Amino acid sequence: MDLRPPRNRADRRAVTWWTVQGLIGAAVAAVAVGVPYVLFTDRPLWLAAVAAGFVAALLALALVWPRAYYRLSRWEVTDEAVYTCSGWLFRSWRIAPMSRIQTVDTVRGPLQRLFGLSDVTVTTASSAGAIKIEGLDHALAAGLAERLTEITQRTPGDAT
Repeated sequence: MDLRPPRNRADRRAVTWWTVQGLIGAAVAAVAVGVPYVLFTDRPLWLAAVAAGFVAALLALALVWPRAYYRLSRWEVTDEAVYTCSGWLFRSWRIAPMSRIQTVDTVRGPLQRLFGLSDVTVTTASSAGAIKIEGLDHALAAGLAERLTEITQRTPGDAT
């Protein structure tokens, strides 16, 4: 049987959320690079060029990565399993049968609340770790967590 990509994507607002996170990270890195440059060096021009290039690369990454991640990440839940697919250079396909699910959690950070988003984390008896479905509408995430809980309760198995 060939694997087909899972059907669902993150909420479109997640692109903005991931972009803001990246820009905040780039700003912190710019301060971390800029302050020591100004305070503790004789300010050679080549070092300024390296620092500026580093910050520019971080800014470009903050603007490009969220859009690529949105296009390449998918998720789906059926009565039998949770499916995720993500990655660019290294594609990761994860399938968690309902009988292996141990916990279902939702997470909302401060920025996620601002954008009305949540993440759903499905913990399984797997050495690969939990499956994380990121950037979902909060109501959808809450409904998904409830649905997964109902399905796992009626699925035979010991989740180990």
